[in-house]
Amino acid sequence: MIALKNLIEIDRSSDTPIYLQINNALIHLMKNGILESGLKLPGSRSLATDLEIHRKTVVAAYDELISQGWIVTIQSKGTFVSDQLPEVKPEGDFKEGEFSRDAPFEFGDIGDLKRTEPKLVDGLTLDEGTPDVRIAPVAEIFRHYRGIISRGYNTKHLNYGPFYGDLSLREALVKYLQETRGLRCSVDQILITRGSQMAMYLSSQLLHRNGGISIVGKTNYIAASLTLEHAGAEIMKVSVDEKGLVTKEIEAICRQQKISSVYVTSHHHHPTTVTMSAERRMHLVELSKKYGFAILEDDYDYDFHYQRAPLLPLISIASHGNVVYMGALCKIVAPAIRVGYMVAPKDFITSAGHLRRIIDRQGDTVMERAIAQMIMQGDLQRHSRKALKLYHARRDHFCNLLSQELGEYMTFSIPEGGMAVWVLLRKDLSWTRISERAKTNGLDIPDYLNYDRSGLGHNGMRLGFASLDFDEQQHVVDILKSSILEQIEG
Repeated sequence: MIALKNLIEIDRSSDTPIYLQINNALIHLMKNGILESGLKLPGSRSLATDLEIHRKTVVAAYDELISQGWIVTIQSKGTFVSDQLPEVKPEGDFKEGEFSRDAPFEFGDIGDLKRTEPKLVDGLTLDEGTPDVRIAPVAEIFRHYRGIISRGYNTKHLNYGPFYGDLSLREALVKYLQETRGLRCSVDQILITRGSQMAMYLSSQLLHRNGGISIVGKTNYIAASLTLEHAGAEIMKVSVDEKGLVTKEIEAICRQQKISSVYVTSHHHHPTTVTMSAERRMHLVELSKKYGFAILEDDYDYDFHYQRAPLLPLISIASHGNVVYMGALCKIVAPAIRVGYMVAPKDFITSAGHLRRIIDRQGDTVMERAIAQMIMQGDLQRHSRKALKLYHARRDHFCNLLSQELGEYMTFSIPEGGMAVWVLLRKDLSWTRISERAKTNGLDIPDYLNYDRSGLGHNGMRLGFASLDFDEQQHVVDILKSSILEQIEG
């Protein structure tokens, strides 16, 4: 019997699983005639001992070879090289284990969309304002999820469902949005999406398929700007101050040319966190009515306001139907629970639903129903109150740290709500250099360039606090301070 331990080389540092390395090595030996048809192979236990690996790994390799027809097992006799080996003829200069990394055909360039690719890093991360997944109501979510699955008569939820979203969730949202936002709508005015970004994509495609102008802030949520551009919109920008979008500038544009949409994060402007004033809200609503444009209201973190009762969304004061309202339950629960919604006039929702059907068909019906039950039984509201209290304390603690430790290097205003602080770095300091130094010290921070696509030179950065406990916040501030000092001294 051939000593396979001398012919099979295992690289334990390789990304290729060991059982596949064995599989590939044996195929290579059979294709080159070293292991001939009918040859008996060593048993799995024997080969595992020779290669110093677990027997199950050899069994997995043999099973794979059997499924491909390279070897056969004969009861009470053993494992043999098959009499009829598969014909596998590599084409051209293709080498085993290789696959072309670059497409040999032409396709469109996505341009700046690459800037929105999330950074998945191990270790300490200073995000842009995300919830703490460690407090997610996991037990409640999966209690409802399991309950739905375990009830036999609900197996229908595993089949195709309405692409507008689960009916029970839309019904629950009708009541929830009225109670929390003063929003009166009907089931047929709601589309369930996989987060607010999908709602933004669908709206942009419908409003700007034939081009048209969209107005955004000079500081704006980069993903929204890129979504509008990708849809074909011509972007025009207006100023943003402590009262939000400067609506007088919007009015001046409307007097000169036809616009199709205005994108606004009215509750906590992204990235600066300011709340749009009541006067400007009313002005924007009146402008939309007068000039016939759509307001794309992205209310991404309405539920987290600390100073007072939050102002109602624009859609709650706009009775003429010019507002497309987008929200997400991901911020309350956890980012991985991709459940969001769009509220708009019925005909717009109908078109958005049909467009959604060709890109995603439908969401997770069981999860949507589980979230509906959480709303109807008050679980979501209880968790929201718990999270609000925790994030309020974390905001205060983080802002105190910034003032005490970094006050001479940056300025900021304490945000009334949301999950992040907008800080302005001293002009003689560089976020790029601070980021580089922070990374070497174990801290990953957002890309400054994402906040200044207009070239304002504000030196601002959005620093999230909600996902960090007090000790983590202290660690973050310590690293930021040391990184700043290294830049000053370097």
